[in-house]
Amino acid sequence: QLHLAESGGGSVQDGGSLRLSCAASAYTASSYSYAWFRQTPGNEREGVACIVIYAHTAYATSVKGRFTISQDNAKNTLYLQMNNLKPDDTAMYYCAAAVSSWCSLWTSFYNYWGQGTQVTVSS
Repeated sequence: QLHLAESGGGSVQDGGSLRLSCAASAYTASSYSYAWFRQTPGNEREGVACIVIYAHTAYATSVKGRFTISQDNAKNTLYLQMNNLKPDDTAMYYCAAAVSSWCSLWTSFYNYWGQGTQVTVSS
């Protein structure tokens, strides 16, 4: 069983930056793909970015060029660096994992989820 725990959320001003972290209890870079999702009240969870072995990544159009997903295998940790944050980025952010050699921005692809960390961007 893989356990995921997010941290690093908070409140920032429009244009600010945050780095989210996701600690994995049993991190095996070669076996899992990882992703970040976000969700606002009353809306479906949407994929933000994903990463798989050899650092293949994919991003939602809305965050491309502003967010960067990365992983530190030595620390068993996934990151999401978020720059030039906008009020529309306000959401609960979740990390997710799946046993796969490729990644996806679809929620149904993942079967391991963290509890989430709140990000609030004010104008």
